Amino acid sequence: MTTDTEVTPSPSHPALAGAEKAIAELRETGQYFFQRGWSVGTSSNYSVVLNRSPLQLVVTASGMDKGRLRPKDFVRCNYDGVQVDTNNQPTTDQPRSSAETLLHVVLARLEGVGSVLHTHSVWGTLLSDHFAAQGSFEIEDYEMLKGLAGVKTHRHVESVPIFDNTQDIPKLAEKVDKRLHDESQPPIHGFLIRNHGLYTWGEDVAEARRHIEVYEFLFEVLGRKLSAQGKLCNPA
Repeated sequence: MTTDTEVTPSPSHPALAGAEKAIAELRETGQYFFQRGWSVGTSSNYSVVLNRSPLQLVVTASGMDKGRLRPKDFVRCNYDGVQVDTNNQPTTDQPRSSAETLLHVVLARLEGVGSVLHTHSVWGTLLSDHFAAQGSFEIEDYEMLKGLAGVKTHRHVESVPIFDNTQDIPKLAEKVDKRLHDESQPPIHGFLIRNHGLYTWGEDVAEARRHIEVYEFLFEVLGRKLSAQGKLCNPA
């Protein structure tokens, strides 16, 4: 029997069977990012790859408070971003998935990607607007860069592409996919959407979270440096 102060959790959709561990990790991540001010309001979205063949992801549902995610606030999607059940059959009764699900799908198709995380921080937003005309900016010579997968030295130069914000997510997903596979450009660990937020990924939730922490630290350092030089408005 529950008391007046207890809340009975709403049951998850049957399509989420087997995704309990991934959902628990993403719920904890949402609380952490909310506390850091990186995922406030209903901003941000997160995903974990559940299967590779066929590709399936669990993605946060649309419009959810990331600091208070419930077990039912997630959706199972396939290679095309279509909602499916555990047998990979399309469903119509799951919650509406994030409007940016296709961006998660494009990233999840990359070899070795097991989780995709997206945040909306103050510094990431300011930098995405400040460098928008250039289409990207570089971060180099910081020890924190060694927190990015495969980076062995602070001398590393990390390129951060910036894509214009749009409601045409399929078109944006195509642009992101093209950049990811453009061998004439340096490899990346993440990207920004102008006046929107950061996308990064990792082999699992832990690595993707680490990348968020690394990027958000570096964004704040760079933002404060530009502010001190009078080149960027300091939000603090």
